[in-house]
Amino acid sequence: MANVTLEEATRICDAALAKAAEMGVKISVSVVDSATNLVTMKQMDGSMMLGIEGSRGKAVASVLFGKPSSELEEQADRPVFRALMTQMGGRLIMGIGAIPIIRDGDVIGACGVGGASGEEDVECAKAGVAAL
Repeated sequence: MANVTLEEATRICDAALAKAAEMGVKISVSVVDSATNLVTMKQMDGSMMLGIEGSRGKAVASVLFGKPSSELEEQADRPVFRALMTQMGGRLIMGIGAIPIIRDGDVIGACGVGGASGEEDVECAKAGVAAL
């Protein structure tokens, strides 16, 4: 299966950070590949520490389900999804802020953002993925 490259992931992170700077928010952004492995992560100076793991957890959820993490939020409290989150050792966060990266119909990774409001996070993630 194809995966997002380091060069692409870096471009995505930089675009997400640029959007955050434009919006006046401080974020962390993570890009994972199709197997949930971290490709790269960047954190803005002064952003909150929780944004680091939050951005990665949202990206993991997005890539596993192949959809924006916001579409998973309502299901997060259902027993099957709580079990999945437990099985993933807390690496799966089903909250707004991540977008899958799709090439030729295949999910090749995901971009997750944490540290601002959920709506601001997803706006930055969208800007990141749009940079491809």
